[in-house]
Formats: sequence, C-alpha cells, structure tokens
Amino acid sequence: MSAAASVIRVGTRGSALALAQTKAVAAKIAAASGSEVEIVTITTHGDTSTDSLASLGGTGVFASALREALLADECDLIVHSLKDLPTAPHPGLRIGAVPKRADARDALCARDGLTLATLPAGARVGTGSPRRVAQLRAARPDLEVVDIRGNVDTRLGRVADGDLDAVILAAAGLGRLGRLDAVTDLLDINDWPTAPGQGALAVEVRDGRLERHLEAGLRSVEHVTTRASVDAERLVLAGLEAGCSAPIAASAIVDSDMLFLTATVYSPDGTAKVTSSHAATPDSHAAAHLAESADDVAGRVVAELLGNGAAELAPLQGTKGT
Repeated sequence: MSAAASVIRVGTRGSALALAQTKAVAAKIAAASGSEVEIVTITTHGDTSTDSLASLGGTGVFASALREALLADECDLIVHSLKDLPTAPHPGLRIGAVPKRADARDALCARDGLTLATLPAGARVGTGSPRRVAQLRAARPDLEVVDIRGNVDTRLGRVADGDLDAVILAAAGLGRLGRLDAVTDLLDINDWPTAPGQGALAVEVRDGRLERHLEAGLRSVEHVTTRASVDAERLVLAGLEAGCSAPIAASAIVDSDMLFLTATVYSPDGTAKVTSSHAATPDSHAAAHLAESADDVAGRVVAELLGNGAAELAPLQGTKGT
C-alpha cells in the first residue's frame, strides 16, 4: 500500500447518499483498526450522465470508475451500494466485507400523505427502475409511470414542486440520509419484493494479502447472515443472466436455522410474473456453510423460474439452473 500504514483510503461516489453510507462504514473500520481514514471521492459516468440507467448499461456504470481507482491504488477499499454492483467477479478485486443490511423495502414518497392505494387515477409516479415500473403497472395500471434520474433530493423535489405526485425510493437510502420523514407508504416486502442486494453495502478490496489493520477493519463490519442473504439473491440474478432492463426481485433471509429465498421475474408491463421460493438448512452459521446453502437455494430457484417460463417474460439469457 502506497499510503502510510496508519491511513486507510476509502473510495466512494460523491453523492450525498454515497458519502453518508461510506462515512458510517469508514468510522467503524477506523475504530476497529486503530487507523485514520481518508475519504476519496470519485466521479462516475453514472453520476454525470442524464441518460436512463438501462441505456447506460445498468447499475455497473456506478461501479466501474470506483474499481479503476482501487486497482490504480488511489484508494485501499471502496464502498458500494450492493445493488449497484455487477454479479460477475472483477479481476483483481474481491468483496472484503458486507455490513449488516438496513431496511430492504421500497418506500413511496407522495404528496399530501397519499399511499399507493390512495393515489388518484392518473397520478404521476416517478422511478428509474424496470422492476418498480412492472410492479407499479401490476398494482395500479391506472397510474402514469414516469422515468426519472437524479439523487434523492432531486427526486423528492419533483414531488414537492408538483411535477410528480409520488416517487418510489429505497427505504435504506432515505434512512441513511435522515429523510424517512418523506415516506408516506412503506411497501411490504412480501407483496412488493425489492432488488437483489437492496439495503446492503459491499466493501471491495484488491485481491491478495491485506495489511493487518485493514483486515481487522473489514472483520469489524462483516455480517455473515447478511452476506449469505445477498449472495443468494445475487446468485439468482447471475443464474438468470439478466439484462439491466429485466424486472427481477429477490428476497432472502436467514431465520433461525433456515435460509429462505424468494425471487420473482416480471414482464415489463407488469401483466405477468413467475415466482419461486425455496429454503436450505445450513449446517451452522459459519460463513462457509452459509455460502453453500446460498448457492444451493439459488440454484433451485433459478431452475424453477426458468422451467416455468421466466425467460419468456423478460430479457434473460439463462437457460438452465446454476
């Protein structure tokens, strides 16, 4: 590491949300490692472009510049929103830690305290997510869905200004920014499942042996059951070989001695969906056993989704179970 051993350089996007979540992780790493931390802000193409996320190539557009900075030794670790991270491993890098997950639900932020059920017909609801578009069209085909980009404040501002009647955002991001007061309806994850990895963060590092103080910092933020849950969700995404415009939801949880996983593939217009749910029983909560169970349960879910016609609903390349 080219920086002084007592300083850990933490790379992040420069948005308010990215900085808030990165500083929270960095503070824990600093306390556990006994090191100072330096926040390194990196601008990504996804931050500067106004094009739709799907047209830019999906969520990976936010990760690429961060990864390039890490490989160039401009920082020692980077913090991602896990749902922004491509499922394929990146050469030379690995996920060093997955902190405890925050609220994985979606939240409706609407004018006048309206909920999803009470929005009037024709109300304009903003989202940039193909999954949320499909879910909105399935639940409320009478609404007008508007494709939007921008940070949390920009999106909430469009509701405050009257341009939109509501937006749908991740509850975790609103919580990290102290903006839960804007929420008018928290959407139950059983009825409204969310993106693989939503609410979770990933700390990525270079492959190979790390400095002892950095390893100690990573251990302090690792949450093994969160990692198993998000691994299972992301293995579904990888197994389906989903394109960035594929409306897919996945939700996993470790409860007592079981790992439960449910995933749904929607048609883009929300008129059809395929769902699969399976469970596995890890031998213990050891990381290796949880990882085996995540792989097992995801493979069964992928096979069932594809067997039931998921590839006919959405842009998927997967043809068999993992």
